[in-house]
Amino acid sequence: MSERTVFQSMSQRHVVSLPPSASVWEAACVMTKDNIGSVLIIDNAAVMVGILTERDLMTRVLAKALNPQITKVSEVMTHEPHCIGPDAKVSEAVLIMIERGFRHLPIVTPAGKILGVFSVRDALPREIGAAVSLAEFNDQVNDALG
Repeated sequence: MSERTVFQSMSQRHVVSLPPSASVWEAACVMTKDNIGSVLIIDNAAVMVGILTERDLMTRVLAKALNPQITKVSEVMTHEPHCIGPDAKVSEAVLIMIERGFRHLPIVTPAGKILGVFSVRDALPREIGAAVSLAEFNDQVNDALG
């Protein structure tokens, strides 16, 4: 059995994007609505200029007490994110994520077409993902109960 590619493993096959002029609040709403951890920032020429992730929201907006309704995504996004091709193996993507310390990799064809974002969650089989979610839920309940 051959190893899955990142494109085969993607849980979402549509591109979720916003323009650089969008507010952080708009980005958070889109991410919440679509249940995703990142949004691609694409300019008017259909060029990806950045990615905004949950971590960016936490470290570059909340931790700095910026107003999300007036802060533009272009001010806090990760510029020129590292990308990977659709035929890359899942293990290659995970290694890049571990070495570079991030959880989202835009998938772009050699011709420059943006196909979506490979998330660290996509690297896990669904059964393992469900087990991790259950373990996290149990930890949260235990923390809440003291």
